[in-house]
Amino acid sequence: MKYLNRNMWRIGALGATFVLASAGATLAQEKAVTIGLTSDPSHLYPLAGEELSSNIMYYHLYDALVSRSPELEFGPGLAESWENVDDVTWRFKLREGVTFHNGNAFTAADVVYTVEKARASIRPDLVANVASVKAVDDLTVEITTPKPYAVLPNDLAELLILDEEYTDQTGDEKMDLMPMGTGPYMLEEWIKEEKLVLTAFGDYWGGAPAIQTVTFRPITNPATRTAALLTGEVDVIQDLAVRDVDRVKSEDRFQVITRPSLLNVVLAMDTREKSPTIEGKNPMTDQRVREAIARAIDMDAINKIVMNGLATPSAQFVPEAHLGFVDGMDFREMYPVDIEKAKELLADAGYPDGFTMTLDATNNRYVNDAQIAQALASMLAKINVNLELNIMPKSNFWGYIRVPTENSSLIMSGWDVPSGDAGSMYGALFYSRDKKEGYGQVNRGSYSNAEMDALLDKADSTPDIAKRDEYLQEATKILMADIPMIPMHYEQDVYAARKGVTLVPRVDKFISAFEMDVD
Repeated sequence: MKYLNRNMWRIGALGATFVLASAGATLAQEKAVTIGLTSDPSHLYPLAGEELSSNIMYYHLYDALVSRSPELEFGPGLAESWENVDDVTWRFKLREGVTFHNGNAFTAADVVYTVEKARASIRPDLVANVASVKAVDDLTVEITTPKPYAVLPNDLAELLILDEEYTDQTGDEKMDLMPMGTGPYMLEEWIKEEKLVLTAFGDYWGGAPAIQTVTFRPITNPATRTAALLTGEVDVIQDLAVRDVDRVKSEDRFQVITRPSLLNVVLAMDTREKSPTIEGKNPMTDQRVREAIARAIDMDAINKIVMNGLATPSAQFVPEAHLGFVDGMDFREMYPVDIEKAKELLADAGYPDGFTMTLDATNNRYVNDAQIAQALASMLAKINVNLELNIMPKSNFWGYIRVPTENSSLIMSGWDVPSGDAGSMYGALFYSRDKKEGYGQVNRGSYSNAEMDALLDKADSTPDIAKRDEYLQEATKILMADIPMIPMHYEQDVYAARKGVTLVPRVDKFISAFEMDVD
């Protein structure tokens, strides 16, 4: 079943975690947990940027109109219900009695403000399919789309609502240090690169959290993160190093928790005529060169040797069950590893001696990311595509590869699609740049295909989810043939925790203290 076939889920369906309690409910007992993350958040203001550690904090501090369960089911959030008034108009009934952490009442005016604020921010993609928004009354909002758009509620799970009065008074820059939302937790303290402490919001509309104090510690080194767990400095760690899995499992005091991730590690190729790190014309403008690169990369070997089997080679750009996934199509079967064939393709394209370019990658964002980059260099060397590695911390990486990409020819990064719909990914990564507002904003390879753009336009213009799926599947087939990007593998999310911690991993990789408990 496709995720997007389900429009709503009942809050009670997730069990006690999501059962509503009365405002002002008190905590039965004070509980605390310390969580070791791979990095410190870059921001606490949700319109300032997007990356995993920041996203984790956003969803503790803020809420969206539509909430997203750990299994990617969409249901009531700050909006308790919604309906299609006509093909392009959605009416959202807001939850009554919700307050921001400062006591301000949440109203429709805050929704209108947040939509317009996002439109003028660096995250216009959040409202790319919103034509207009208006407050009908304090608890009713109407949102129109430019054309019929079947998955607007799912998109709105990404738009976190701001307090209009507070945000205007505080200013965007200070919002990173002084966040104000309706979420289950409030910021208590943030000492950058040391710790971030959240305290429970007792008046939370979803009921007071079971855990009152949550301390996040950024521990970038995997070995240090494991050591912090084993010595009791932290209760939970994110991204347990694959080499430490057996060691932690051998200790009765701890548990290892895994689940397949949505995060697809990908290799994006520059398709501009002139690429920053390549002399002369860019060979990757030719599909044969892109195919040669694909055929030189042994994703099964990377999984076995580098990832210790804790990854799943990617069949496509989105996982099965997402809208846009094509049954029976597998990238590895289309382009199996074949060094001789890859060399022939390079020669046919006019590059019998190969070429040299730089690969930009991180060393602290994805599991074993630096080691994967080194493996890619070794594999591509077999077809005389020589990679000079430019490996950096993620704090430098995102600015370095920012669109328009002035530095990069080949980028290893990752992408997930928590909406369960390939359209959000395709519109951001593969829609022709500077052609349509809110689209192509992270098209770092400058890929452009008019047929692809037209299919995405059609997908974003139909109220029929089945038809949308059909258009997105056609788009997937184009991408699999054109190869502007190589899907490599989905990470396996690996957590470790002391016994007594209840942690159910989320598909979107977020760690939610609101969904946890400790004894």
